[in-house]
Amino acid sequence: MLSKNRMIGSVVILLAVGCHAKDLRTSSPTARLIVDQASVMPLDQPKQLARFPSIDVVDAAPPPIVPVAYERPDENADRSAVDNQKDQENADSSNRQSAGKPTTQASSEEDTPSDTGAAARSNLQDTDDHQRDPLPQGSYRLVLDDVISSVHQSYPLLEVAYLENDLACGYQLAAWGAFDTKLKASSENGPLGFYQTYRHGAGFNTPVYQGGEVFGGYRVGRGSFQPWYLERQTNDGGEFKAGVRLPLLANRTIDARRAELWRATYDVQRTQPEIRSQLILFVRDATVAYWNWVAAGQQYDIGQRALVLAERRNTQLERRVELGDIDPPVLKDNLRTLALRESKLIDRERKREQAAIKLSLFYRDASGTPLVADSTTLPTFPDPRPASIEQRDMDIPLALSQRPELLVLDAQHQRARVDLAEACNDSLPAVDAMFTGSQDMGEPTSSKRDKSPFELEASLYLDVPLQRRKACGKMQVARAKLAQIAAKRQFTEDKIVAEVQYAFTALSASYERLDRARDARELAEYMADVERRKFDLGQSELLSVFLREQYAIEAADYEVESLLDYFSARADYAAALARDWPRYDEADPSPPTEAPMNLE
Repeated sequence: MLSKNRMIGSVVILLAVGCHAKDLRTSSPTARLIVDQASVMPLDQPKQLARFPSIDVVDAAPPPIVPVAYERPDENADRSAVDNQKDQENADSSNRQSAGKPTTQASSEEDTPSDTGAAARSNLQDTDDHQRDPLPQGSYRLVLDDVISSVHQSYPLLEVAYLENDLACGYQLAAWGAFDTKLKASSENGPLGFYQTYRHGAGFNTPVYQGGEVFGGYRVGRGSFQPWYLERQTNDGGEFKAGVRLPLLANRTIDARRAELWRATYDVQRTQPEIRSQLILFVRDATVAYWNWVAAGQQYDIGQRALVLAERRNTQLERRVELGDIDPPVLKDNLRTLALRESKLIDRERKREQAAIKLSLFYRDASGTPLVADSTTLPTFPDPRPASIEQRDMDIPLALSQRPELLVLDAQHQRARVDLAEACNDSLPAVDAMFTGSQDMGEPTSSKRDKSPFELEASLYLDVPLQRRKACGKMQVARAKLAQIAAKRQFTEDKIVAEVQYAFTALSASYERLDRARDARELAEYMADVERRKFDLGQSELLSVFLREQYAIEAADYEVESLLDYFSARADYAAALARDWPRYDEADPSPPTEAPMNLE
């Protein structure tokens, strides 16, 4: 009879544990908590929430539990993508409005978290294999691609952004700690007194990802026990115990442990678009700094050539004064102009050097050391291209599908949905079933042998909050967060469209202004040339020549400023389209042509 009871008890507990294990293996990775619509959403549901998936059925689906740490973009792959960007846009222009959002492959729920923070740090420490070999002076021109590559590989603030992923992965790993196996041990001894007892025990408790927990342990109790504490006594070999606790209603599809883990995982996923958003901003600032440096070099060339022109004329005037062709005060006036242009050239050189220093914040070597670009590496502005309304209309849906701000809001939305699912779970009664089996080993300590049979205990626990105020308050907070995120998303989409239109307007206006500035510069150069010829023939005064040349210098400077405004607008437009490696038809790496000024 004893062996029969043991067999029946063993079969029952094995079936209970086995059924739960089968449930753990076959449970869907998407745990859905069905709740009444009125308990989830208010009657005056904001219309903005329709932009997101319906939350009438609270989806407590877990995100990928072990997200891959955000990695730096591969430079060669980025360059290849940039080269094919124009063809890809033309091929996909008809499908941009239906472009889907990038999906993240979910990992197995039974996977263990990897050291994603260490992987991110390893990526940060990788250096670019592309080394800039020293070239002979004047044979190398710094192009925009080099600056953008430096930002991708060595910009310190970008490294700070990447380390945000390490922080999020650390919080995620800490959330995994709620599922750690806990080992417990105790030793309680009463060597003095009428009842001398000695009790020792050790056990473990393991929370299960799908809900509930598995526990087990071993204890031994010896000595003379009080009659009302005889259950503390065991056989000589001690007692082994194992059991499982299963949630039947609340905490089955979501609980506090899983909710915290899913929130931490969505925080990890949110860092990826946040990093890309920072990268786009850094590339935009680096691009503007690069074109400022190019413009400062062009304006320095303009001032230098104006000074050379005044020096040549001074030599001619000295000869004419010696011949008595003109009066000496005319030569003095030209010397005044010469000194003034030398002073302005010094100021232009200062601006060029300052622009190079500012560019060095973005242009660095593989170790992150700033590189001050030499003036001999100055390129020229590439030929500007007009912008079309049709291209802008095609780029608007492209920007809406690629801007990282919307992906950040999507992650925040999913995080708020986890909060809502957890709040709905808290409103349900906690009904738990627990099965425990125990078996004493060794010689019996009682003549009744009451410790020797296998013992099986089945329990049912009920815990329900009657007012449910905590759960209702958390649901109200979660619904308010969802409404806020929906409103932010609507405004963000409108803002993205406005930024594309704003940048396009600046781009179109700067191109038209550049065309007018180029015409003005050509006319000013023509009039300066005419005035110089008249002066050589004795039909004009030197003051008129100075004024005409000054007008030509100002027109040339204005053309350079127009070029700078155009390419700065191009940088803003590329940032509005979420391009972290934009294409601008960079300057020709051949030796630079003359600045936009011809006074000779």
